Amino acid sequence: MNFRQLRVGESTVLVGVICLIVSLFVRSYYGPAGYLNAWNTFGPGVALELAAICAALATVISALTERSTALPVSTAVWCVLLGLVSVIAALVRALARPEHATEACYGVWLALIGAALILVGAWLALRDERPSLYPPALPESRPRP
Repeated sequence: MNFRQLRVGESTVLVGVICLIVSLFVRSYYGPAGYLNAWNTFGPGVALELAAICAALATVISALTERSTALPVSTAVWCVLLGLVSVIAALVRALARPEHATEACYGVWLALIGAALILVGAWLALRDERPSLYPPALPESRPRP
């Protein structure tokens, strides 16, 4: 694995993945039952965020391990789609509070930021041209008759 192959898009996706993973385990809501995290309120929104995490990790891993651009580009396309769905799911989770929660804590906002970073990073990964792994071929010129 060559970490120099990570471009700005994949690096942004990786930061978004870290934010989303951390948001699963920290306080997301406060209500009558006390503090709740994403696992206490597991639903379709969290499942969509987990799908975006998987697509984002596939994008980063394919960018690190593949020599051709086919797999990194195809995973980035799916990452854009699932990143958009994850942003919508995180926004809905931030607005509609589960189990009569009275307050949204920092986990909800961290999930929204992470989902947005995944979407923006995947979009940047599609826009950016992959640097070549090999130096350009310089063939010898033939002598002219």
